[in-house]
Amino acid sequence: MTTAGERDHPSEDFRAALRLRDNAAIRRRRDASRKPPPDTPVGVLDRSVAVLDAVEAGARSFSAIVEATGLTRTTTHRLIGSLEDHGFVFHVGSYGYALGPRLLGLAATAMRELPLRDLARPALERLARSSGESAQLFMRDGLRRVCVDGVQSEHELRTIVEIGASLPLDKGSAGKVLLAWATDRQATDLVRRAGLDRAIGVTRRKGWASSHGERQPGVASISAPVFGPGDRLVGAVSMSGPASRILPLRAKELAPAVVEAAGQIGDALGASVYQA
Repeated sequence: MTTAGERDHPSEDFRAALRLRDNAAIRRRRDASRKPPPDTPVGVLDRSVAVLDAVEAGARSFSAIVEATGLTRTTTHRLIGSLEDHGFVFHVGSYGYALGPRLLGLAATAMRELPLRDLARPALERLARSSGESAQLFMRDGLRRVCVDGVQSEHELRTIVEIGASLPLDKGSAGKVLLAWATDRQATDLVRRAGLDRAIGVTRRKGWASSHGERQPGVASISAPVFGPGDRLVGAVSMSGPASRILPLRAKELAPAVVEAAGQIGDALGASVYQA
């Protein structure tokens, strides 16, 4: 006969059976919620990309990668090992796995190979034509900025920045824009040394920057950031002219046109979201 106490306290065997049943149900729900692994003629590549996608937003543990990809633990372990060997992912201790340094080199090469000048030229021409001022496209080079293309104003009195000109990064509106969306230590150190913290904050908040006589007396400019694939900062569009024509009030009126030109170039580069 079973006593009341025995009914209230199931046997160890009964509890073990319940645990097995519950664990089996959990596994079924987990397997049902997983995304199926890619099934294409190059499935190995697809599965490798799935692992990279899983850590794109930041380091993730091995278990989290398995959960995100829907791959088996054995397959995930093998793929991560191969990706590590090639420098595409690396282990960051207790944080798990993150995108590796080799991807940075590939991204830099890809950005250099983009036909940036050809894609940017129409927007620069429209900006110069609508404003009557000169328009330039700058890219960062370490602690300098380089003019990679430009369209000159038709005014006799105008600013001319030669293509290939290398200018300081901490002077002028284009420099402030390139620094405002930079995240590397070299840039943040320059901002601190140059006392640009407040100016950089204002630039990020407005989505554009202006300068009056910072790099060269009598010259004013307005600049906005250009974002490329992956919403990565690739350069800055600038409008420049004599400070006597681009007074602070007019700079504010011209800024939307500069921002629009930067957005058009970003769209042409395939930017998924334009961050103004």
